[in-house]
Amino acid sequence: MASADLSGELKCSLCVESYIDPVSLRCGHSFCRVCIDCVLESQEGSAGYSCPECREKYKDRPGLHRNIALRNIAECLPSTQPGQEEAGVHCTYCVDSPVPAVMSCLLCDASLCDKHLRVHSKAPEHVLCAPTTSPETRRCSIHKKILEYYCTEDASCVCVSCRLDGEHRGHQVETLQEASEKKKEKLRNDLQTLMAETEEAEERVQSLEERRRKAQEKAAGEAERVTALFRDLRRRLEELEERVLSDIMRQVQAFDDIIRQLEIKKEELSRKMRHIEELHDKQLHDGGDLDVAGISRTLNTGLADIMSGVNEAIYGKPADILLDVNTAGNMLCISNDTKTASSSSWQNRPETPERFQGYYQVLSSRSFSSGRHYWEVDVGRSYSWRVGMCYLSIARGGEQSRIGWNNKSWGLDRGGYQYAVIHDREVILLPDGIPSDRVRICLDYEAGQISFYALCDPIRHIHTFTATFTEPLHAVLYVGHGCIKISGRSQGV
Repeated sequence: MASADLSGELKCSLCVESYIDPVSLRCGHSFCRVCIDCVLESQEGSAGYSCPECREKYKDRPGLHRNIALRNIAECLPSTQPGQEEAGVHCTYCVDSPVPAVMSCLLCDASLCDKHLRVHSKAPEHVLCAPTTSPETRRCSIHKKILEYYCTEDASCVCVSCRLDGEHRGHQVETLQEASEKKKEKLRNDLQTLMAETEEAEERVQSLEERRRKAQEKAAGEAERVTALFRDLRRRLEELEERVLSDIMRQVQAFDDIIRQLEIKKEELSRKMRHIEELHDKQLHDGGDLDVAGISRTLNTGLADIMSGVNEAIYGKPADILLDVNTAGNMLCISNDTKTASSSSWQNRPETPERFQGYYQVLSSRSFSSGRHYWEVDVGRSYSWRVGMCYLSIARGGEQSRIGWNNKSWGLDRGGYQYAVIHDREVILLPDGIPSDRVRICLDYEAGQISFYALCDPIRHIHTFTATFTEPLHAVLYVGHGCIKISGRSQGV
């Protein structure tokens, strides 16, 4: 069992064969010299070199150090494993004791150990290959000559007779060395491509893991916020229930008090009948029936307070928006309460740097540089409008002053029957339209979010812009036809 484990450790991780001339990198990992040379050559021209086992980086091509101990162990391994001597290839000339062969000569039909290989003929006709017990597979089955060429047309190895006189005459051929180099080059390219794809896949996995981590953190924060919101809602409902029940009990107690008073007065009925009757009428008038209207008022007021708190927790504080007439274009009419903007004829206001030129737009007088706020508009009397928020530094003339046609404004737009959201000239169409004449615009300055909601039942989220705000934000309106009115604070939606 230990020998089998040792055999696995003596295999190159690149070719998955026993080490041949093993060399080591600085990181300690070893490979066949031919295998690691192919890998390093495939990495030439890239950002650097790396170990294919542990991915340690090298700025320059790393030096290779012969691992003599590992080579000796790999050579001795066959003699330590049962049945290996019979299955392995041994030196033809070592007759006294079997010695593993390191090469075979196809011309001599002999296998050579390291010692006999050094004294073997170096003549070109002596073709050396990996140790083999079947040299006939490296000879032509027809002419019995060494296979020296590769026929590219038939994708087969051929001998010189096949090339000159046989069935491959006139075909395009290459030497086996040339064909081998081309194959190695293709393998190097394929390996480099696979390594690049592997690195890209690893980077994508890391990116996705980071996105998942951030999503989990955000989800945990949102879950905590929603839990706190509903906890507060339950507490308020319980307090409201206690107040309403207490009000009911108080009125029932009042009836008990009246009954006690009447019983006392009954004793004096015989001598003070008129007085008792008048007092009785007064008590009935003062006590009356159960004040259902008062209970309803208490309940409605409490529910309104709770819904106001829920709205504030979800959307922020309601903002009291007033329009700044000094910024209004001369084709807009602003109402006396500065909450309604209407398209109109020329207003002949003085041209000033803060006034919009050529477009039916107006800013709010109030700005927001922190916190969470929301405001609402009634757009039911206009079929051409745009609402949103912008910086005070937005242009006041030309196309760059239009809401959404720059990087300083974010808007929700309606033109006829088409709705869209716009920022920095990027238009996102809303195919489903908006099922309401009222729109809520929400700002979370620190979170960098501007959101739009349709105030239907239930409330429908339209779109959220995300940005890093660098200036205070103003509400902004465009009215191409009809009028837009800023709604009062919403309590019931």
